[in-house]
Parts: sequence; structure tokens; C-alpha cells
Amino acid sequence: MIIHACSGRTSSAKSKVLSVFLAAEIAECIVVLKTYAGSYRYFSAFFAVSAVRIYHAVFSLCLCVVVAILLAMNVRNAKVSDVKAINALVSSYAERDRMLFRSMADIYENLQTFTVAELDGNVVGCCALEIIWSDLAEIKSLAVDESNNKKGIGKKLVEAALEKAAGIGVPKVFALTLEPEFFEKLGFQRVEKEALPMKVWSDCARCPKQQHCDETAVLKVF
Repeated sequence: MIIHACSGRTSSAKSKVLSVFLAAEIAECIVVLKTYAGSYRYFSAFFAVSAVRIYHAVFSLCLCVVVAILLAMNVRNAKVSDVKAINALVSSYAERDRMLFRSMADIYENLQTFTVAELDGNVVGCCALEIIWSDLAEIKSLAVDESNNKKGIGKKLVEAALEKAAGIGVPKVFALTLEPEFFEKLGFQRVEKEALPMKVWSDCARCPKQQHCDETAVLKVF
């Protein structure tokens, strides 16, 4: 199953609505900014109104950028042609001890567990969902190109992983992370690592921080 950010007739309709909204907001931003750019001589008289309107224009423009990115982004199952990009993304974090390194061979062997985010034809994020047991799966190797941070890519990847877990009947998903606040915003809760089954710790043997782990365990139950 391939998961798209916008797919099907319903999503297509939503895309059209968002596109119309985007165009309308941009047009309003241009009008407002042009209007008040020439009103500096009357700034004192119209300060309050101008400030509110300009704030609204800037806010709307930022919203337009976010909407445009979401419309352009495609979240889908990984393909063989994505392996080098996935390896590069994971390695960029692994080199700073922010996640476990994964070799090209490892990624090829587990390619079916990966989901990627594609923007303008480039893979800018990846995430793996590994089944641990009949009722438990783990989100692993969540990595986003740092030049594309703060665009909602990580959120979309985690949501895709959760959708996949729910689709195959796994009721609980966990992650070991250095950023628990990010996962909490997506409905995860912090749990004690000891509450997770021993099978979870198979990766710890190859982790350079196994004796002084600084990751937090988070869990989401459907």
C-alpha cells in the first residue's frame, strides 16, 4: 500500500479547496502589503489598524507556505531507488550519536518497513516501522533532512507509520527518542523503559551509548 499526502477523490477535492485558499490568501497579502507600504506618512494615524492588518498578512503568508509544502509533499512506501537517500539521512544523524547507524545492506533487507517523504522529487525524510510482537511495533530511524525542518515532515512520517500499524492490527507503537516532546504532541505518552519487552533491547548491543542511554521511551496505544 502506498500512502499519499493527497490521494483519492476526497483528497483531490481538498487539494483544490486548499489551492483556492492559498491563492486567495496570497492575493490578500499582496494587497495589504502594497496598501500599507505607501502609507508611512500617515503611520501615526493608522498605526493600530496597519499593525493588525500587516500582522494578519504576514501570518497568512506563513500559513500559505505551510499549506503549499503539505500539498507538494508525498509520503509513500520506500522503493529500492530510495535506499541511498535513506542511508544518507540516517547516517547524518548517526554520525552525531542521535540515532543508530544502518548500513546499506540493513536498509535493503528491511526496506519494506520504511516510509519516505518526498518533496520536489527528492527524499527529505524517512521512518521505519518494525513489528516487535503481535501487539507491539517500534518507530525507528525517523530522520528528516535538516534543511527541511519545521515543515511538518516528521509529523507526517509518524502519522503514516501509525496508520500502517493500525492497518495491520498492531494496537501499540513505541519509540526510543531524544525528543519525547515531539512524540507527545502526536498522542504518545512517556513510559518506563523497563515496561517494554526484552526483545526491544536487541539493538542496544550495537549502540555506543548502551551503558549510559539518554533516550526516552514513548508509547501510543490505539
